[in-house]
Order: sequence, then structure tokens, then C-alpha cells
Amino acid sequence: MDAVRVALLRDVLAGTRWPQDARRFALALRTSVVPHGGGLLLAGTEAYEPWHLAAHLSDESAWSGLPELAPTLVRHRVAAGDPAHLAVGLGRIAAAGRGETVLLVAPERPGEGLLERVHDARRAGARVLTLDGGDPEVGGLAHESLAVRGDDEVDLDIVQHLVSAAAGENGRPPAGGRHTFRDRLARLADRLTQPPPARW
Repeated sequence: MDAVRVALLRDVLAGTRWPQDARRFALALRTSVVPHGGGLLLAGTEAYEPWHLAAHLSDESAWSGLPELAPTLVRHRVAAGDPAHLAVGLGRIAAAGRGETVLLVAPERPGEGLLERVHDARRAGARVLTLDGGDPEVGGLAHESLAVRGDDEVDLDIVQHLVSAAAGENGRPPAGGRHTFRDRLARLADRLTQPPPARW
């Protein structure tokens, strides 16, 4: 989702908790991975692989100058012929430790095998963040959690757009302190979507 659409989405959701909650969660994500030079492991449930979030975080990583945001997508099923970037299985989470971050996207309750691996990673020192559907056990594993429940005014896909965009926003300033085209476009979009001043 480009900067203009994100700005419009934030405008639609103004007055709700979602823009602020997404920024809070994105800050937790960024501060988990940037000091350690990366180590972001992104996993979903057996029924839900977070392909779009992986793509958006990779884009934000490139646009913001924060390579640490680029995730490793951890998959439940890996086929023999899969390319290397799609051939990382659940064993990678079990092997995670200090300096790494596990981001679990779980719209529904994950299987016990995945929960055990995430719990093992946390015990070994990995930081755990969850975007989830409100399951208390999933949230209980997390250092930072953002729950999107069935009766909320947004769905998990929208929240993933907000989080990924916010994760790249306060990246490293470009050399010479200049703002990138994307920064200028985001500011312009924010100005264009503001309501006109009240005239009395």
C-alpha cells in the first residue's frame, strides 16, 4: 500500500485507536530489530501465511533505509524445490534466541507445535511480538501484542498495512538530512487529507 493510501486509511480511522496502536506496535517492532541488526522471523499459522506483511516489511525496509525490517518468512510447509527465501521451516523458530525477534501473525489460535516453538524461542531470549485475534495464550507469549478481534471496526489485513507503514516511518534520515521522495509524498498526502479549517 503506497503512502497516499496509508494516509487516506489513517484519515478514515482517525478517532479510533488503530493508527496510534499500530504506531506503538511498529515502534516495538523497530526497536526490537534495529539494535540487533535484523533477525526478524515472521510466522503465521498453518492456515494463514503472512505473505503480504512479509512483502510490505521488505518494501518498507528498502524505502526507509532500515534493512533490519526485512523479515525471514517462516513456513509450515516447505517443499524440496522451494527457493532459499521460501524454504525456512518451523525449526528456525525453535532455534531462535537472544538478539532475534519472532513476529507471529495469528488470526486464529495456532497449533500447539507452533506455540511450543515460540515459547522455546522466548525462553532462549528471543523477543516475541504477536498480531493476533485476541487469543489469551497467544497474547500471553508476547512481549508486545496487538489484537484484532472479530467485532473490531478493522480486520487484520488493514492493521498489517498500518503497522508495516509505521515501522518504516521514522527510519534513518537520508544522508545530508534530506527527506526522501516517499517522505515528502507522505507529508503531502497527510496535508491533502486534513479537513479544511473551520470558518466562522
